[in-house]
Amino acid sequence: MAGGRMKKLPVTLITGYLGSGKTTLLNRILTEDHGEKICVIVNEFGEVGIDNELIVHSDEEIIEMNNGCICCTVRSDLIDTFERLLGENGHSFDRIIIETTGLADPGPVIQTFFLDERSMSALQLDAVITVVDSANIERHWDSDELQEQIAFANVLLLNKSDLCSLEALRNIRDRVRRFNPLASIHETSNCNVQLEKIMDIGAFDLRAALVIDPELLSDTDHEHENAVSSVSIRLKGTLDSDRFNRWINEFVQLHGPDLYRIKGILDMDDSPRRFVFQGVHMVLDGRPGLPWQPQDNRISQIVFIGRNLNEDEISRSFKGCLACCDLPDKVSLVVESA
Repeated sequence: MAGGRMKKLPVTLITGYLGSGKTTLLNRILTEDHGEKICVIVNEFGEVGIDNELIVHSDEEIIEMNNGCICCTVRSDLIDTFERLLGENGHSFDRIIIETTGLADPGPVIQTFFLDERSMSALQLDAVITVVDSANIERHWDSDELQEQIAFANVLLLNKSDLCSLEALRNIRDRVRRFNPLASIHETSNCNVQLEKIMDIGAFDLRAALVIDPELLSDTDHEHENAVSSVSIRLKGTLDSDRFNRWINEFVQLHGPDLYRIKGILDMDDSPRRFVFQGVHMVLDGRPGLPWQPQDNRISQIVFIGRNLNEDEISRSFKGCLACCDLPDKVSLVVESA
């Protein structure tokens, strides 16, 4: 309490294009020995939520907002979430971290802190941190979302820098500077950055943000890139790892350039542990995750985000990865268009 006023709760907004490493950065923050109680708000593009299971277990409260980009269809839900967190009797958190979907324009999210009276009085947007996928950014320079994410950033993390040549990183820096000459830039591998460079830095400046987007404080709708969609699948029954590996590699070879992101939590080979699977374009990664508990419903969940996705083809071929001989007649399939 200072001067009779409660200190505002600092908020860090983590953004970045699909597969850039936002959840990796979030996990890094949560596993640091900072002694703080953090509320995490995670937004995903698609109905099946995966990121919540990719976040490390901790004492933090995780709130998942699915089935819509946080900058458009669920923005009102973000305000409602703030209302619930703040409550009538205050809150018990030291800070809030918001991780947006890779297709989010930060502008409308920033609006929330200045157009909603309760948010204005209780929350302080500390900084916008944008994670850049240095290894794949050449594919997405023309994306409006990517350009907005870079332009609004107070801190830019050129992630996966270990996968790039010095010349490539120099070119990325130069091009990023055309969109944002003011943000601090850090080259990272696995989002390895000191917390004092991204938290409690007081970097967000509304006046600078209004220079980027003079209409920032007007309530306008946001549209995603044309033809971008997501296919979300939930499937009961253990998968055969050989069938899955053969299928996913063939699928990526055929559709890699149009495949922005894959995320999955899978029941593989009746293993006692979840299998965590991720991919960006044609780069795939999989590893054991948390153990299945006796009360868990062992359902494989996988989300594809990209262009020209054929939901019938993906559904049919994914079902073919089941270990059992008798394939189910039905699979829970959801297709979300941007």
